[in-house]
Amino acid sequence: MNNLMNILKKELREMFRDKKSLAMMLIIPILIPLLVMGMSALFESEINKPITDYNKIGFDYELSEEEKKLADNFEINVVTSDIDTLKDKYKNGEINLYVTKDNTTYTIHGEDNETTSYASALMDSYFASYKEYLQTNYLEENEINPNEVTNIITVKEDLEEVENYYGNYIVNYGFLFIIMAITISATYPATDATAGEKERGTLETLLTFPIKSKDIIIGKFLSVSLSSIITGLLSLVLMLISLVIANNSFEIYKDTNLMLSTSSLIFTIVVIIAYSLLISGLCIAIASKSKTFKEAQSALTPLTFISFFPGMIAFMAGVSSSPILSLIPFLNYTLLFQDIVTGTIDIVNILLMSISTIVVITLVLVVIIKQYKSEKVLF
Repeated sequence: MNNLMNILKKELREMFRDKKSLAMMLIIPILIPLLVMGMSALFESEINKPITDYNKIGFDYELSEEEKKLADNFEINVVTSDIDTLKDKYKNGEINLYVTKDNTTYTIHGEDNETTSYASALMDSYFASYKEYLQTNYLEENEINPNEVTNIITVKEDLEEVENYYGNYIVNYGFLFIIMAITISATYPATDATAGEKERGTLETLLTFPIKSKDIIIGKFLSVSLSSIITGLLSLVLMLISLVIANNSFEIYKDTNLMLSTSSLIFTIVVIIAYSLLISGLCIAIASKSKTFKEAQSALTPLTFISFFPGMIAFMAGVSSSPILSLIPFLNYTLLFQDIVTGTIDIVNILLMSISTIVVITLVLVVIIKQYKSEKVLF
């Protein structure tokens, strides 16, 4: 135990003395508030897009008086001209859409892009109102009470309140970036504690001491894990602070509570610790196979993508957690974070994730300890 504690103290002392290790541990989490605030501002700008950005509509015919009134009500900037001129204006960006008329058929022309979708929705509402006006006039001209026809049925809505889409989205992405921050934080100290020590020649001296290889590896593993856990918890704190600020600053989160409940917060910390232990063990295993610091960094680069993209794809595809998926490393952490966000935490999935993590870490440490028992580790 004394040898293990001495190794742990040595690694922690070197890690906290190294500016790059501290930068990885403390600076990367600062990116998470920037992500939360930046994406929130982007969502807000998209939802509250000014109507002047998409209300310039071309017509190849003269509007009736009623159509002009409707256009004013819908704040449509009417541009009337012939079809060729309208096509040129659309290509030049002077109008957002143009409408052609053939008897009673109206056709909306434009390309399928973001601005056009807003303009198209505006014109759908405009023509729905104009159509209702024409139908009402037709019924009155034929001495039919319009209310008896248009209000022939009554439709009511009884919709259950669901979680804010943008709120869930931003919290899930916050968790994904916590995973990335932990991964990046683990790579540098793991590289320095293995390949870096080998390259500096200090590993030879360490192996001459009467210390078991098990104590050496577990000491290094615990130091890297501690670094990762600090990064994960710091990232979580900064994410929670940024969520509070975003909750009070953006209209898209109105009447929404972005904060996690106490139970969700506890499970979040459990998942962060479990992931930190797993990624630290894998980083040490990969880096210890390398001869130089640079080689180890190159070998660990794919691990950053492997840790991030499965979860991101699962989130985008709407994959839900299950007992089987809870056993799959990397994917299980993201799915559990999604459950935490929605408040549907399953203890069985948490236990299976923990078992999976313990098994992988145990196997990894056994392999590394066996490797360090031989002098081949130096070469």
